[in-house]
Amino acid sequence: MLPTDWIEHRRPEDRELLGWLRPDGEDFVAVDRLGRDLTAPVDWLTAEEALEARGLAWLSDLWQLTLPDGTVERVRFVEVREDRVVVATDHLGAVVPGLGTHTLPFPAPATLRPFEGDPHVLADRPRP
Repeated sequence: MLPTDWIEHRRPEDRELLGWLRPDGEDFVAVDRLGRDLTAPVDWLTAEEALEARGLAWLSDLWQLTLPDGTVERVRFVEVREDRVVVATDHLGAVVPGLGTHTLPFPAPATLRPFEGDPHVLADRPRP
């Protein structure tokens, strides 16, 4: 559930939600669309500028999700909302039906992070 004191920040030209400004004393923390802090406490303008500089394009990047059994799965975002984040298994740039989706809480857990491997290799394979 989205905290009631978070203030939406939308891109001026199309009103797309970029994130939130979270009050922190007399300052504000920029919070991205995954509910993660983007800045330390800063003034209002600096927090807004950080969200606008970040934009939304990073949501189309390749990510990885560590599953409860320790397996790391390549994923892409399907849905990012204020109450949940949905990712789907990635297959070299395609989201293939039947490979699975994962519904995560909001804010997104630390087990979801930018992909750290080679984006051109589907999985590590044993070497002969």
